[in-house]
Amino acid sequence: MAEDGRDESVAADDDSQHTAEDGRNGLNNTMVEESPTLLRRMEICVAEAEKRSGKNAVNMQETFTVYLIETRPMDALAEGRNPAPDSLWRRYSEFELLRNYLLVSFPYIVVPPLPEKRAEFVWHKLSADNMDPDFVERRRVGLENFLLRVASHPVLSNDEILHHFLTEEHSWKEVVYETGFQAKADSRLKALSATFRVRNPDKRFMDMKHYSDELQSHTSQLLRARARVADRLYGVYKVHGNYGRVFSEWSAIEREMGDGLQSAGHHMDAYAASIDDILEEEEHYADQLKEYLFYAEALRAVCRKHELTQFELEMATQDLISKKQQHEELSTGIVRTFSFKGMTNKLFGQEAPEQREARLKLLEELIEEGEEAVKDKTVECEEHVEKAWVDVQRFKEQKDKDLREALINYAVMQVSMCKKGIQMWSNAKECFLKM
Repeated sequence: MAEDGRDESVAADDDSQHTAEDGRNGLNNTMVEESPTLLRRMEICVAEAEKRSGKNAVNMQETFTVYLIETRPMDALAEGRNPAPDSLWRRYSEFELLRNYLLVSFPYIVVPPLPEKRAEFVWHKLSADNMDPDFVERRRVGLENFLLRVASHPVLSNDEILHHFLTEEHSWKEVVYETGFQAKADSRLKALSATFRVRNPDKRFMDMKHYSDELQSHTSQLLRARARVADRLYGVYKVHGNYGRVFSEWSAIEREMGDGLQSAGHHMDAYAASIDDILEEEEHYADQLKEYLFYAEALRAVCRKHELTQFELEMATQDLISKKQQHEELSTGIVRTFSFKGMTNKLFGQEAPEQREARLKLLEELIEEGEEAVKDKTVECEEHVEKAWVDVQRFKEQKDKDLREALINYAVMQVSMCKKGIQMWSNAKECFLKM
């Protein structure tokens, strides 16, 4: 019976290990199989992290972490060669710069998020220090995931700046700043104004905006619940260490039962110590949920851009209508709406014919420019809606697949953990039976 129990324990350990590896490696395999562009040509990984010290922009000493990016050409691997990877180091701030560039340059795309800069939703025994080795390791995995997401995207993966980021260690910042992307970034205040003043937004994007808010709310609630459960679970496991201490001390005063009590105490101690590794492994699943917590903001960014382009179209259309109305009133002499100019004409007489003709000519030029502006804004708005909706649908399919896999793996892990608890008590029971 004891041997059967040990076999089951080993099997449970194997299941847990395979599940954890599947959870970490499943995304990489999926991306390689489905990627239509860059990942067909290049293998990408963030191999390691390193802590460094140096002086910042204001000449003050600081400690920071850099990440080693390695790339290999896929054609060489397909031919059976294994060349040394091209490698370079990047700071987290450089990843942020790359993502900001992508957000501005591709406003219709749900740009993959970066992993958290500082730990959030952690159980209280886990360090929230962003220099903690465990946190740095999880962030390394998250940064690799970010690069794989971008490199597997049918549009983002073809961007030249991304290629510079992966291959040019020292010159890529100059290249990205030369694009002038910062000047193209929309003002937050302008976007907020458009949100409240737009009259005819696309209903699909309004629904998507509400969905992103709910996705963020539900995901954050799930992460908080998970942190509370982890705290309680940690306490339950550690209490078993008290069992181990009591049984070990008890065994010292017993002759016939001493060996059994001591063995049971060892099982309890091992069980209590295992919770640290278990909850550290859980953090990998929590990080997958956090990715979609941050994806919610990326969805809202696409919706805000739609509202802004729609608002600009509506303002250009309204301005064109106003100019046409002024032209009609000036050419016919019939004032349909109250205006300060109309009142002055009634009080001081009509303007000279030459002035009137000059104004008409100016209005015609402005109307022509307005029509062109409306046409351009209409095309811009329609293109954004069309491209954004295609990418939103792609994102939804990806989200459904990823979250389903993550939650299933998390459930399997919990089942495996419970089996280990049952096995521990079965082993303790065998010890008691032998006394």
